[in-house]
This record gives sequence, structure tokens and C-alpha cells, in this order.
Amino acid sequence: MAAGGFSKLPNGTVAVALNLPSPAADAPAGVRVLVHAQNRARALTRLRNLGLRAVYLRGNTAPPTPDEITAVLHHPDGLIWRTAPAGGALSVELWHPIRALIKRPAAST
Repeated sequence: MAAGGFSKLPNGTVAVALNLPSPAADAPAGVRVLVHAQNRARALTRLRNLGLRAVYLRGNTAPPTPDEITAVLHHPDGLIWRTAPAGGALSVELWHPIRALIKRPAAST
């Protein structure tokens, strides 16, 4: 089960943050994924449509910070990620579009 949370924004939409295990086998830390959507169910559906099938949000233990909300609102896709900071350490890594995390294999013909 992934730690995460959500924040309801004044316009009625939500920003959802999830801490997920890293998809790379050699990566030391997990990733923090942020999604902006109309509601929590749509945010999780967006992630499931990208292939992250076992993503659930139980509770609100790690809601997005104001800085994270600003980052996801200013991204055109509304779906970003970065390496999760270990032990609450301040991270200087920039946010990446989700396409950089989930690379689809090239179609072979």
C-alpha cells in the first residue's frame, strides 16, 4: 500500500500525491507522484491508465505540500514525479513529466 494523500483545491479539483516504490530495480528510493484531476477517483484512474494498476489511496497520511500543489498546477499534463526524499530530507531535484518515468517499449514491426 502506497502512502499518500490529497488536497481539495478552491476550484473543486484535487491534487493527489502518492509515494510509490521505484520502478527501476537499481534505484535506492521510491518516487513521489503528483496528479491533478477533478476528483480522487479520476486521479487514480489516470495513473492506472498509464500502467500503474495496483495504485490505491488509503487515508490522507502524506498530502501534497503547497509547493507540490503549485508544481502540479503549473505543469501542462498535471501529472509529475520526482525521487521521494529519504527521511524527510529537503530535495533539490526538479519535477519530471510522467513520460520520463513510464517509458513504453517501441513497437517492433
